[in-house]
This record gives sequence, C-alpha cells and structure tokens, in this order.
Amino acid sequence: MPSQAPLLLRHHRPFIAFWLARIFTASGFQMLTVAIGWNLYQLTGNVLDLGLVGLVEFAPRVLFMLHTGHVADRYDRRKVAAICQSLQAMIALALVVGSATDNVTREMIFILAFLLGAARSFEMPTTQALLPSIVPAALFPRAVAAAQSAQQSATIVAPALGGLLYAFGSVWVYGPTVLLYIIACCLMLNLPARQTPLNKGKATLDSLLAGIRFIRSRQDILGAISLDLFAVLLGGATALLPVFAKDILLTGPWGLGLLRSAPAVGALLMSLWLARFAVERKVGRVMFTAVGIFGVATIAFGLSTSFWFSLAVLVVLGAADMISMVIRASFVQLETPDEMRGRVSAVNGLFIGASNQLGEFESGLTAHWFGTVPAVVMGGIGTLLVTGTWIKLFPTLANRDRMHEPVEEAKA
Repeated sequence: MPSQAPLLLRHHRPFIAFWLARIFTASGFQMLTVAIGWNLYQLTGNVLDLGLVGLVEFAPRVLFMLHTGHVADRYDRRKVAAICQSLQAMIALALVVGSATDNVTREMIFILAFLLGAARSFEMPTTQALLPSIVPAALFPRAVAAAQSAQQSATIVAPALGGLLYAFGSVWVYGPTVLLYIIACCLMLNLPARQTPLNKGKATLDSLLAGIRFIRSRQDILGAISLDLFAVLLGGATALLPVFAKDILLTGPWGLGLLRSAPAVGALLMSLWLARFAVERKVGRVMFTAVGIFGVATIAFGLSTSFWFSLAVLVVLGAADMISMVIRASFVQLETPDEMRGRVSAVNGLFIGASNQLGEFESGLTAHWFGTVPAVVMGGIGTLLVTGTWIKLFPTLANRDRMHEPVEEAKA
C-alpha cells in the first residue's frame, strides 16, 4: 500500500462517521454485556445461566440468518443499521426502567437478550456489507483493521467503565447506553447513499441460500471462517469471566471490567499494527500460528490464579484473535460482489456469532459439568487440536502466501 494510504483514510469523512458509529455501538453493547452478566449472576448465582444468556442471544442469528442477508441486500443499509441501533436503545431503556423500579428478573434478562440478539443479527451483516461501499477498494484492508481498532478501543474502555459505574447501581450502566445507541443511529443515517442498485428480487429460497453456496465454492474462505468458528467456540471463556473475577481471582465488578477489556487491549494494539503493516506474505501460516497462540493463551488463563497474569494472557489472546479476524474479513468482503455482500456477510456473521455466543453457552455448560478451570483448559486444548486438523483439511489455506491469491485464481 502507498505510504499516504493511512492519511487518505483518516481524511475520508464517510469512513470517519462509520468509525465513530462503530465506537458508540460497541461501547453500548459491551457495557450492556458487563452489566447483564453481573446482574444475572447476582440474581441467580448459577454459572449455567451465564451460558444460557449467550445461547439466547445467539438463537436469532440462526432463526433469521437467511433473511438478514436479504434485507441488507434489498434495502438501504444505512436505514437498516439505524433501525437496529434504535431497537438496542429501546432495550437499554427497558433495563433502565426495570433497574430504577427494582423489577429486573431472570426472565426479563433472557427476553431482552433475545431481542438484543435479533437486532444485532440484522445489524452485523448490514454494517459489514456497508463498509466496502464507503472506502475505495485499495484502502479496504486498512479500513478493516481501522474499523476493528474502533471496535476494540470501545471494548477496552466500555467494560471497565461499565464495571466502575455498576458499583453505583445497574441503572448507571444501562442509562448511558441509550444515548450511545442514539448517537450511532444519527451517524449511520448521515452516511452517503448506496451507489449500486438495490437488489429488487424477491426473497426466494434460491436467493437466500446464495451466500451459503458462494462460501462453499471458495475453499479458502470456508476454511478461514470455519477455523474461527470451532477454535473460538472451544477456546472462548468470556462467559465465565464473572466466575473467575468473583471466585478465583477474588475481585469485584471493576476487576471484571478490566478482565473483559484485556483481550481488547491486545486486539487494539494488533489492529493498529495491521492498519500500518498489513499481512502480505505467508498469510495462511500467520493465521494458523495466531489461532494456535490463542489456544495456548486460553490454557494459561484457565490455570492462572494471579489477577495480573490473567490480564496479560488475555491481552495476548486478543492480539492473536485479531490477526485471524482481519484476514478473514478481507477474504470475505473483497471477493464478494456488492449485490450479494449482505447474504454472504449474514452467513459469516452466523459463524462469528456461533464462535462467540454459542461458545459462551459451551463454556457455561462444560463449567457446570466439569468445573470452571477444567472447562477453560479443555477448551484451549480443543483449539489446538482444531488448528492441527484444519491444516490437514485445508492445505491450500495453510500454505497460502498472499492475501489476494484467490482473486487471481478466480480471474484465471
């Protein structure tokens, strides 16, 4: 990339608006996640409930997967994203009212978690498909890394802020998130209108399944996103952070906020590095190495009884995960025609959601069966086993040299 590319990106006003919207939505979601997790654990004291919240939030991704992509391709993506952010503001407002009147219950949290998952299931593929139309193609890989830096910056500050504010009462966490989502909604509506024609076709089964067929036809893309699915599904331990904070590391809400922020610190540092120095050679080897490091860091976190060492390994974990995330996002978006980016992003979003929300359920379930520490350690070992297996199943991905090789092959 030319040396002036980062400067051009910083002066690209639509991207700046998009970048700020990502900060506000990510901040709102992270603050909600911290408050809901701690609130629920206080109400029930049941570790399985923490996993069930992740499952409930993930369910809409499966239920609406095919329709979310079609909506993103057929309607104005700015308005779809804004509607989703407005719904999330209403969810936060409901929690404000419930906390102020002391009426937040386990059932209420599960219902709102489902609605939150539904809004995010439409928002994610829409915003992912929106980014390539905002920046020039030459700047897109750096734009992906920069957009992730916005996400991770918010993930660093918001959980810690949420944990600190929770000490004054849950309403002090839920209240500011309403404003954050409203600001994000306004920024999204001010983005430039879509330049390519909208997809006017009806939502036929063949149209809805187009994204799945496209991913299956690109083995490197399939390998990359499925690797992320199974590696993070097994290795993710974020749902158990309230348990580690309270029962193992012996800290409080502020400590939980720092633990949730730690992976984002590593991810932010790595995203800033990738925005300046993009991965250009030995892409496959870099990605598989990063996933392996993710697994080792997960094991180290599970065995740790030191708060500060736990923070350090979570930083390493977040940095390793960011490498895989940026490579995967560049694969998917650059190789997908704009008229079907929404549908492909919806399928990719299902993989991402499965690796996170479904991974939270897996962590809660295994912790319920085997104990918190064994569950995390077994998950890290599982990630290493998946990495080795995927190297055998997808040899072209493992031996891949350059990011743009699939494009050249497609043209050949």
